[in-house]
Amino acid sequence: MSARAGIGWDSHRLEEGHRLVIGGVEIPEADRGLAGHSDADVLAHALIDALLGAAGLGDIGQHYPDTDERWRDADSLELLREVAGFLAEHGWTVRHMDATVLCEAPRLGPHRDEMRARLSDAVGLAALEVNVKFSTGEGMGFVGRGEGVAALAVATVERGD
Repeated sequence: MSARAGIGWDSHRLEEGHRLVIGGVEIPEADRGLAGHSDADVLAHALIDALLGAAGLGDIGQHYPDTDERWRDADSLELLREVAGFLAEHGWTVRHMDATVLCEAPRLGPHRDEMRARLSDAVGLAALEVNVKFSTGEGMGFVGRGEGVAALAVATVERGD
């Protein structure tokens, strides 16, 4: 067996008139959402990049460029599902995903279990194999000023040789 790890990062700015979708979960108490070509789900995007990086298969911009209208308003959880299938086609099995979302407000902790369930379902893992953590910017930087949300992810994949 061969195992690899990959890292992913994403950030989007917060704007009025957009939904806040993180980890495939719409956050109803949010007064602003993330702006982007797709649904701007920073957590799903960071995980996609971590998975693609672990398998050596490029990055999200290569597979789902924001210059392609096919991906306008795309459901990022569906893109994550596609990427897991793409990895499987190349002989890789997703084994574990871990991520941290940086967001000043609203509090995301109450949505953790639903995020883990949706993300694990998208890639075919047990919920315990997907970890999601939350932090703030402590008033510093674009996250701390409430201008945007960011996510950092690590994924482990395995392939039988």
